[in-house]
Amino acid sequence: MIDTQAYKDRLISEKATLEAELATVGRRNPSNPNDWEAIAPEGGEQADPNDTAEILEVYGENAAILNDLEIRYNQVKDALSRIEAGTYGTCSVSGEEIEEERLNADPAAATCIAHIESK
Repeated sequence: MIDTQAYKDRLISEKATLEAELATVGRRNPSNPNDWEAIAPEGGEQADPNDTAEILEVYGENAAILNDLEIRYNQVKDALSRIEAGTYGTCSVSGEEIEEERLNADPAAATCIAHIESK
């Protein structure tokens, strides 16, 4: 049986860090608070083509960063849910216990080492 408290503490800390990072490139979707959407920098009053191009470039970068952060954020939230449900540390593919070294490397891991590619 895995002692989950240390993993829970790490996951809560990582979740807070991810929320702060997400807020730098996006905002919660008002129509779906479980989703994030990228934000673009404010433009000037005049529609300068160079400014528009820069705004679109920054928005694209923010969207890509946000996508990666949101994936990890959801993995962390899922791991915290598994802790609450009492299923944390159990491989979602085989039902076997996830190796401690795997959880130490990634406390949000949902699979054992043998099933890393299955998730």
